[in-house]
This record gives sequence, structure tokens and C-alpha cells, in this order.
Amino acid sequence: MLKYVGLWVGVLFGACSAQALELTGNLTQGGMVIGKIADAKSVKFNDKPLKLTKDGQFVFGFGRDAQSQHSLTWVTTAGKSESADFMITKRTFNIDRITGVAKKYVSPPDSVLKRIRTEAKAVKLARATSSNLTYFLDPVLKPAKGRISGVYGSQRFFNGKPRNPHYGLDIANKTGTPVWAPLSGTVTFAQDDLYYSGGTVIIDHGYGISSTYIHLDKIHVNVGDSVSVGKHFADIGATGRVTGPHLDWRFNWFGERLDPQLLMNDTLANKSSKK
Repeated sequence: MLKYVGLWVGVLFGACSAQALELTGNLTQGGMVIGKIADAKSVKFNDKPLKLTKDGQFVFGFGRDAQSQHSLTWVTTAGKSESADFMITKRTFNIDRITGVAKKYVSPPDSVLKRIRTEAKAVKLARATSSNLTYFLDPVLKPAKGRISGVYGSQRFFNGKPRNPHYGLDIANKTGTPVWAPLSGTVTFAQDDLYYSGGTVIIDHGYGISSTYIHLDKIHVNVGDSVSVGKHFADIGATGRVTGPHLDWRFNWFGERLDPQLLMNDTLANKSSKK
């Protein structure tokens, strides 16, 4: 039985099985899905082992260019093997042409290539965190006030030259605008001067789900800090490769880049801290 409401989907498998598989989320490129199997001993997504909560919940996601067909396999506590195949929808992404970008950010000089590689490695390591936090199960709130000025998946051209797609949601506002934690978690990365992304923070929400905040003006947390939803932990800025102040907000499931806009509840995160 499948029930679709726009891109949001709830799926229940198991009509011919004692083990029901529940999936909630966006079955599309850039989507995140939370699954549940009440009596599973182990679960794999496309042959990748997934961590299970005590209630049999797990999470996975699809990158921008994910293929259409996927599979879940699991073993019950009774030792029985089960499986389910499913399809996701493909998306059409925007073309984003940006002009006025400083030449050093479009075609970096050889002198900074080592720095760029080192920084990329550090960010990748932070996103590889697989903690036992379960904040990924909570609603994802909006982290800042402002206009949506860029969306996930857009193929980008800087000064007419094709570059990597955009993997975040841009929220434009003036420098110094507060950034609030949209989910609780632990800070795994906090640096104020990366070459491309400028001030950058990564927060771990558990089970491979992390959120990233870049182009920040000021950072008010350190690695290892716990942040509660609604905490003011940074300020919007115009650092790194930008043409104006904004927050570039990203979500990951390990190395898979997810679409924050698919996950986001329109409620501002700062309101949750005042309840």
C-alpha cells in the first residue's frame, strides 16, 4: 500500500509479511527517509548497513543525482530475511548564473589548491560522524529569517563558467542576522575562514545526519558543544565565495547531499526556544 501527498510519502510494506516496513519522508532526489521495522535485527539500504534505534527506526537519504530504483533488506530477530524494492522520483533542477564573483574563487591559483583539498577533507571527516543521537527524528525548523535566494540542485555558472551544482538552501539577509539551530545536536566542525565557504559550522544530529552552515560572519560555538534547537549559534555573513550576505544551509546523510527545503518546517527555530 502506498500513499502519496505531493513529494511527501508514507509507505507501508508487509502485506505478505509478518514484518511491516514503514517509510516516512521524501522519496525523491535530495530526500531524507525515516524507516521503522519493529522487529528487525539488522537493516541494509542498497547493501549499506544502517544503524537501528531501540525502537527499530533508521534513516537514509538520496543525493541530487540518485538513481530511481532502491532496495531495503533486513533480518528479523527470528532470523528471517526480508526485502523490499522501491522507486524514487527524479527532479528537474534550475540553472543558476552568477556574475561578479572574484576571479580567485572561479579559478583558484595553484598556491591555494593544497588548502582547498585540506579543508574539503576536514569537512568530509566531520560529515562522516555516526553518533547515537536521535535528533534527526525531530521536526526540522527554519534556521534564519530572510529571503530564499538559492535552491538545492541548481547547476551553477560562475562568471559564465560551469561549476558544481548548488547543494544548499540560501537564505539572504544582512550581515549579523542570527542563525538558530533548526535541530538539536553536537558541533563537529567550526572554522571561521575556509577558502570557499568562509565561516563554517557543521552540527551532528545522529545516525549520519548532519547540517552545515556556511558564509557565516561570526561563530558562537566550538567543536564538541551541544546545541539545543533554537540556540543562536552563528550570524549570517558574506565570507568565502559570495556576492552578498546570506546563509547557505545544507543537510547530509554521510556523503549524500540532501535538500533542506524538503525537510524544513516553516516555523522559525528561535520561536521553539521561547516555548
